[in-house]
Amino acid sequence: MILVLKRIFDRHIFMMAISTKDNITMKKLFIFIVLWLNFPTYAVCKGEHIRDNPNENNGQVIHIREVFKTVDTFKLKIDIFYTSQSLEKENNTAIVFFHGGGWAFGTPEEFFSTCERYAGMGIVTYSVDYRLSVENGTTPNKTISPIESVMDAKSAMRWVRENAGRFHMSKNKIVAAGQSAGGHLALCTAMIDDYNEKTDKLTISCRPDAVLLFSACVNAVEGWCDRLLADRRGKIWSISPAHNIKSGMPPIIEFHGMFDDQVPVWTVQFFENDMKKAGNYFELHTYEGRRHYLGEGNPKYSRYFDDEILKMADDFLRKINFLN
Repeated sequence: MILVLKRIFDRHIFMMAISTKDNITMKKLFIFIVLWLNFPTYAVCKGEHIRDNPNENNGQVIHIREVFKTVDTFKLKIDIFYTSQSLEKENNTAIVFFHGGGWAFGTPEEFFSTCERYAGMGIVTYSVDYRLSVENGTTPNKTISPIESVMDAKSAMRWVRENAGRFHMSKNKIVAAGQSAGGHLALCTAMIDDYNEKTDKLTISCRPDAVLLFSACVNAVEGWCDRLLADRRGKIWSISPAHNIKSGMPPIIEFHGMFDDQVPVWTVQFFENDMKKAGNYFELHTYEGRRHYLGEGNPKYSRYFDDEILKMADDFLRKINFLN
């Protein structure tokens, strides 16, 4: 409807332009027309434009970057992927990805190819930058721990929901997704009520409507997280999803290697049982012979997973009516 009205308005302005003999008015009208033609794009793409990538599913994937949070000296950025076709629809689904790396390493770029894939399928996707517990290559950071990572993840979810209208998204179809420590953060946005940034708008929910997990850390009570928490290690229980289970959680799917040497599969199996006892939907897929990186040997998706796994994730999204 907006596009139709825009065309009608453009024709009206053009006819006015041809009918006038005032050069100054002509120039003003020309400037006005240019601004009018570019307004919808500007309204969405006010962030830094990164690149446009051709996609076999749905035309060009547009990639922009914006700052979603400023805290201390950090300007945390969020990479956004979408197509122009998505902006012609309403009630789009969103997926917010949190990279792995043990709360100390990794980058948002690790999820870029996955973001492009889903953007080409009509989903608006995001890859999130969050504070890491590393300082000059050494861990832990004196002031940053997994607690700060959790706070940043919750801030990112609130930012995405607050800006849903810009990308024609439904506020009730926002998925949190992550690999390893990023999976832990995705779960925390749903399960951990504490640790909210003081600048966050708490009236906006950070709770996702579904969760995609890949080799996720579901039990944070382990040695590495304990090290990163340093003198706050007594709070480790408070950011452990396995120790904060409750009913009413969004539907969750997890993919895990049976030979995972970083996140033992039994921790996820116990978590699955406890989640189901609480009445939650938790779908677990395990893979014989696979370790922590489910796509080992396949760099297409940063070794996180492969196309077979993503197709199962697609089926999950279709099951909950988040993907056509």
